[in-house]
Amino acid sequence: MDIYTVSLFGHRNLLNPISAEERLEQEIYKLLKNHGYINFLMGRTGEFDLMAALTVRRVMKSYRRFNCSLILVLPYENKSVEQNRNSFLNLYDEIEICSASADAYYKSAFQLRNQNMIDRSDLVLCCIEHESGGSVCRTAAVRNHQSCRKTDADLKVFCTCCSLIY
Repeated sequence: MDIYTVSLFGHRNLLNPISAEERLEQEIYKLLKNHGYINFLMGRTGEFDLMAALTVRRVMKSYRRFNCSLILVLPYENKSVEQNRNSFLNLYDEIEICSASADAYYKSAFQLRNQNMIDRSDLVLCCIEHESGGSVCRTAAVRNHQSCRKTDADLKVFCTCCSLIY
């Protein structure tokens, strides 16, 4: 089975969450309509991550499309995951500890995890509302990726805020 992989990145705090959610919902619907099986990879660091996870679930349910997995990709194991694993699994299908970042220094672990997610992706959906921050850095890294398993022509970045495709 051919699996299409989508990573989602966005700001910790959103300026216009309703607009971002509406655009993300449209893109997820298109993906579900056009691809056989989809893995959605995401973190759980801020407002965008939770909104994106809930939006994926809602679109899946409303269109009765269950041909995808919502995977929480964490940079390392922590007590919150240990203590709340069952709660997390109510929203996510899987919890994955990224092997590329699991033993890294915590300040660099998120960057390593994010790069690993990008390397595995066919599409990266970004929500960029600020001129700086981790999401902006991730988007720049995707545009200039060198280590990705796919060619530049195969990896696409779609910004849910401005509808640009890079």
